[in-house]
Amino acid sequence: MLTLYIHPLASFCHKVLIALYENQTPFESQVVDFSDPGSAAAHIERWPVGKIPVLHDSTVDRTIPETSVIIEYLQAYYPGPVKLLPDDSETLLQVRLWDRFYDLYVSQPMQKVVTDRIRPEGAGDPHGVAEARANLDQAYRMIETHIAGKTWAVGENFTMADCAALPALFFASTVQPLAADQLQLAAYLDRLLERPSIRRTIGEAQPYFSMFPYRDAMPQRLLEIGL
Repeated sequence: MLTLYIHPLASFCHKVLIALYENQTPFESQVVDFSDPGSAAAHIERWPVGKIPVLHDSTVDRTIPETSVIIEYLQAYYPGPVKLLPDDSETLLQVRLWDRFYDLYVSQPMQKVVTDRIRPEGAGDPHGVAEARANLDQAYRMIETHIAGKTWAVGENFTMADCAALPALFFASTVQPLAADQLQLAAYLDRLLERPSIRRTIGEAQPYFSMFPYRDAMPQRLLEIGL
């Protein structure tokens, strides 16, 4: 009934995969190969913006884009035992805030640093990369303060914000390592990496790590997750 269109190395796809695995929601995944004109064209027809992941629900012939919207859709129509969006309105606001924080202020600058490495020679953007690295450092400092005393992103329950946090921090901590004194953030990342849904997601991405432009900088412990 549910098909998730993904690339196995894409961090935003990991966010939705974690949500699906948390609730053991049945689905099929289909890889979008943007180097294949047919696969790319089919996806553009599916969602003209051309971004992944995209979820398709065949029971109602509905296409749902954007990671946070996909997760909210899953909770509304395919609920499971793990409530990734809480009922309490104040907690829900915090979940949505930190979900956006990890997407916008960790994932996006991380992707700026990564994609700059594969630009053609002479086409790099050193100013933009320096700015992205500074943004990551600022985000790390904010998370270090925020996460103190919490088990998960907004408290004691695993939520959509944690689904966003893991892929953002997994790749960002490779391209811009955490500071030695950011012990709260490091401990939070360790807790995330022990979560079964996360270990499964990262394990499925393992065969594609060679495609990651910063593969040479990945710590050994990250390379061994899910093996």
